[in-house]
Amino acid sequence: MDTCACALELLGMLVYVGAWLCTLTTTILPQWLTMSTALLPVESYELGLWETCVVQDVGGMECRAYDSLLGLSTDLKLARILMCTSLAVGMLGILVAIPGLYLVNSCVDHGGYRTKRTLTITGGALGMISGVLCLIPVSYMAHLAVIHFFDDKVPDVVPRWEFGDALFCGWAGGFLLIVAGLLLITSCSCSQVEPQPVLQRRYQVMSADASFRKRTEYV
Repeated sequence: MDTCACALELLGMLVYVGAWLCTLTTTILPQWLTMSTALLPVESYELGLWETCVVQDVGGMECRAYDSLLGLSTDLKLARILMCTSLAVGMLGILVAIPGLYLVNSCVDHGGYRTKRTLTITGGALGMISGVLCLIPVSYMAHLAVIHFFDDKVPDVVPRWEFGDALFCGWAGGFLLIVAGLLLITSCSCSQVEPQPVLQRRYQVMSADASFRKRTEYV
């Protein structure tokens, strides 16, 4: 395998792991949406998938988990499901892609190059799917925030939810997951010729030598 394909594999795996950790951080963070009011400027509110928090300017922060799963809105339920699915698919993709790396000595006796290539492509495809699953709830929550923010029916004095840090972290994680999947798939397309095993090459050399000797003796 050439150096370019190997470098793409390593870069893809590093981006893959970093993007998955970024997606995990997005799922845990409570700063999906933030809101501050002019009536109470010393406090701001944060909305996450698992809890809501009240942040004070003096440095205090109090968070409370949601009381009931059935009492959650459909938007939060959908975001929870998609983010957890994205994490599961991403972890599966990492576990599948690692044995397919050429620096990892595995799957040599079970198809060799073709098996590793299949594992790498599968891991890359799962990474792209994980990225899309992450981008859907993040973009949807941002879309709802924009709609409510520019709603003319709501008076200007009413506070509105705005983008939190978790949304930007989620966009970065989803985009990097897709990039990591593309890098892994590209690394497989860079090396199309299957390397022959040492014993097979040695057998071909011996066969060619024996054939040459027979021709020489015949002449």
